[in-house]
Amino acid sequence: MNDRPERRDDAGNSAVAEYKAILQRVLEARPSGTRQRIATVLGKNRSFVTQITSPAYDTPLPARHVDLILEICHFSAAEREAFLAAYRQAHPSRPAAARDATRMRAHVVYLPDLGSPQKNGQLDTLIGDFVEKLTHLMGSTKRDGK
Repeated sequence: MNDRPERRDDAGNSAVAEYKAILQRVLEARPSGTRQRIATVLGKNRSFVTQITSPAYDTPLPARHVDLILEICHFSAAEREAFLAAYRQAHPSRPAAARDATRMRAHVVYLPDLGSPQKNGQLDTLIGDFVEKLTHLMGSTKRDGK
């Protein structure tokens, strides 16, 4: 749970709701199934995606998911700029879009069905975390010249 008070503008509106409103407008202009794609890529369920993308919920969008969502939703340059400005306003101490130049691509991996949605979700999360850490390691190795 977050102990910090939510930032609000002069009218008392949540700063989180501001960037989520931008995200919601972008999502509404995308094909159906985009929210499900986000859930799949993040290894989460659709209710989590609803909470992090809907202005009706105060749940902030985790910084580690910003890049993937920007990539999946195909933000225009103007939408991306507005969203990131609002995100930075709401979360001045969090880095947003740390990998600005990194493009993401889809890769399908077929995994065994473990017989339970909970176990399947845990496996999906484990694989996603592994790939994220591996690509981070490969990227830092490249920058270090090794």
